[in-house]
Amino acid sequence: MNHIIDRRALLRGAGIAGGGLALAAHWAGWASPVSNGAALPELTGEEITLTVDHLMRRVDGRTSHGIGINGHAPAPLIRLKEGQNVRIHVDNRLDEETSVHWHGLILPFQMDGVPGVSFPGIPARSRFTYEFPVVQSGTYWYHSHSGLQEQMGHYGPIVIDPAGADPVAFDREHVVVLSDHSPLHPHAIFRRLKLEPGYFNRQRQTLGGLLAGRDQDGGTRAEWGAMRMDPTDIADVTGSTYTYLVNGHGPADNWTALFQPGERVRLRFINASAMTTFNVRIPGQPMTVVAADGQNVRPVEVDEFQFAPAETYDVVVTPAGDRAWTIVGESIDRSGMARATLAPRIGMTAAVPPLRTRPVAMMRDMGMGAMGGDCAPEHAAVGHCSPDSGGHAMEHDMRDFSVAPQVRPGPGVQTISPMPVDRTSEPGQGLEGVGHRTLTYRQLVALNRNPDTRAPGREIEIHLTGNMERYMWSFDGVKFAHVDAPIPMRSGERVRVTLVNDTMMGHPIHLHGHFFELVTGHGDHSPRKHTVLVQPGGKVSWDVTADPGDWAFHCHMLYHMHAGMMQVVQVRNEAGAVA
Repeated sequence: MNHIIDRRALLRGAGIAGGGLALAAHWAGWASPVSNGAALPELTGEEITLTVDHLMRRVDGRTSHGIGINGHAPAPLIRLKEGQNVRIHVDNRLDEETSVHWHGLILPFQMDGVPGVSFPGIPARSRFTYEFPVVQSGTYWYHSHSGLQEQMGHYGPIVIDPAGADPVAFDREHVVVLSDHSPLHPHAIFRRLKLEPGYFNRQRQTLGGLLAGRDQDGGTRAEWGAMRMDPTDIADVTGSTYTYLVNGHGPADNWTALFQPGERVRLRFINASAMTTFNVRIPGQPMTVVAADGQNVRPVEVDEFQFAPAETYDVVVTPAGDRAWTIVGESIDRSGMARATLAPRIGMTAAVPPLRTRPVAMMRDMGMGAMGGDCAPEHAAVGHCSPDSGGHAMEHDMRDFSVAPQVRPGPGVQTISPMPVDRTSEPGQGLEGVGHRTLTYRQLVALNRNPDTRAPGREIEIHLTGNMERYMWSFDGVKFAHVDAPIPMRSGERVRVTLVNDTMMGHPIHLHGHFFELVTGHGDHSPRKHTVLVQPGGKVSWDVTADPGDWAFHCHMLYHMHAGMMQVVQVRNEAGAVA
């Protein structure tokens, strides 16, 4: 049966609301008071029921229609224990199909929750029961994989406690779900993107910006213009329509996480947004990253990290003094921010920093290699530019398919990156030179030895392709509806996958049902992730051990996936069977 934990009721019933903070250090993390009465409800146990239905959402004083679970958007926190079995009944009260995907969980593929790939979906006005063993611990989340329901509020957090001692020491914890919300229906957003891809971009370059030094010089702007691309096109959907949320609350709501000075506070950050890459920082407060995508890593202290839709990071902070701290989740294009407060008492606030100057894409973001716009000798040697060309690398044929012969030419492929580079040592687009410590993928080192340390037996290269002008997105130039066959793998084989980003936008790529090891030079302690952000013009390699089943493989930018950037990885044994 469900065990629903209402912390406010718990405090009232025990008669200790006033002394709750004094006892918090002695409570388990889940029992600690977490906010100003706006904590997400929790569900736990071996039998859980989720009811998917319409609801009205109120964000920063504005009400709009949404989809939620058990009357909440975001959905309730599901709390599980490593080693248990769970049965989750999903009642669909919508007049359309729905689904629940358990993002990052290792489970039988039939329980993965992707309609048309791993199961038929949950028809309108019907029930489906997911049942699976819980074989891991960490911070994860769940969301709809039907249409664009995720954008409407159909998502929620998952925390799985380890079977043994937790290697992370902390006194209390808070789940911090970042997301994006618009009063526009998601299909209306998608229609605007198809009609005018830059519809939501209110930060384009201007003459005034050029004169003020905020924008690129005229020569560089002319080169971008020749490619019919906009270097300010950092995010498809922006703060012009989005409000950025913390646990479903807008910046004006001042969602507050409590602490006692000197406590070690674990913040479980989940990027549950549809389209927003966030830059997260707590001004003046260092953060120690202890887990990535639910997997423990060697602690690394930073001041800011960038994470894309579907990624999670656990950090530990030790705030001191009787004062408040602002938790900032700034959108990558800096058109808005999610904001919350970390404080000893309800009602406290800290200064909210202004939005920083929005980044501008450079030649490096177009796959021009490490030289940006310079003509290095090695570039000249292969004909990418010439030393007498004024140093510009723009003399490439940006659609030279000989660079990527597996890419299918067509209107959906605007560019091919001629010199993509591994950018896992970089903090992320727009965070270069911010003046403080920023996290990179190469700083992540697995806490424990990888479970499979075999060398890969083969390599697959996959290009992330698109045409922003037509808002078309795909893998290798083929959108999902036109794919001829799934990506084949053999059960148990080790495969190296190299992702090459031929577009000027970052893409968080997610493989269902697996963890993969990033190839970042850490050998048998390579960081294990389920989602990786491939920077513009960059490439990322990872090794994976294939598990049997049919697994969705896609960009986790919701509208990119909806437009076609998705495939299926089909894993079979030597006899061609799943088992």
